[in-house]
Amino acid sequence: MTNIYLGLAGETGRGRRVESGLYRMADGSGEWQPIHEGLPEAPAIRALAVHPLDPDIIYAGTQSGPYRSEDRGEHWERVNVSDHNLPVWSFLFHPYDPDTIFIGYENCEIYRSDDAGEHWIRLPVSVRFPDITTAPGSNPAKRVLMLDASVAEPDHLYAAIEVGGTLRSTDGGEHWENLSHGQYLNDDAVDMHGVLASRWRPGTVFGIGRAGMFHSTDAGDHWQHVKLEALNAKGQVYCRKIREVPGNPRKIFVSAGANFQSDMGVLLYSGDGGDTWSQVDMGVKPPHTLFTLAFDERQPMLMACATNGGEVYSSSDGGESWSTLPSPPGGTQIYALARG
Repeated sequence: MTNIYLGLAGETGRGRRVESGLYRMADGSGEWQPIHEGLPEAPAIRALAVHPLDPDIIYAGTQSGPYRSEDRGEHWERVNVSDHNLPVWSFLFHPYDPDTIFIGYENCEIYRSDDAGEHWIRLPVSVRFPDITTAPGSNPAKRVLMLDASVAEPDHLYAAIEVGGTLRSTDGGEHWENLSHGQYLNDDAVDMHGVLASRWRPGTVFGIGRAGMFHSTDAGDHWQHVKLEALNAKGQVYCRKIREVPGNPRKIFVSAGANFQSDMGVLLYSGDGGDTWSQVDMGVKPPHTLFTLAFDERQPMLMACATNGGEVYSSSDGGESWSTLPSPPGGTQIYALARG
């Protein structure tokens, strides 16, 4: 039996609305089950990850650090990492060795385990961010929204920072540099939400964020803006999550919309490794920004995506057709999704 896992959360800025709850749905059941035993009270879940080889093991990022379940979410325990109880925004199982795990936090902290999560070290992320022009009321936090690693060069790590650009390490995390040279015109260009190191084309990296999509062919040294069909008045697309199809890296999906909050969600697709992009005809038009998407690592035809307005969609044929699932009972701000 495979499951879909869904987390509710919200922004961490002062005065921003935050919802809470972690839910599980068995494929085909159509019912969300709250799962919370061992989690902190009112958990705000901003990251979820199912172990790529063992679907019994799941990691959940809460407002007070990471938690792990070894029984598909029935019970949870706090991960033994000395992280000051900071909010977790991302997880990464390294593609060449899933015993190597990374956790990305707010404010711009990254921890690594080399022994399947038993012991952790804080990586020396000491990047100094240039001044960024932020709009009144925006959140200046430096969140590690997504992490990725190169298969061709395993010591190459990437981190997407909201708000702060894209970071790279070429030595497994011992040193980091900011790759957003010359982009600090305003916070749009460096409000990064995702990063993907292509498995199909070594050296090719994609970065996505508030200003759309960026593309590098030299491991992140230089970037070009990818032209996408504009969805807002700025001529941009708000991109939130990027994923290759497990086992088929020529196929890439991106969840997107008009803005952070909008009445338009779109799922973008490339079947040629990112050379061309199109909008997926889902059979429905998501009424809010598509905020997250997930694959079952062992059965990659099983997909799911969700909006930050509460809509959830599922596909069992690799995105060819979609069905609408019930919204979670506890709220609408879906920040995390996983399948397995």
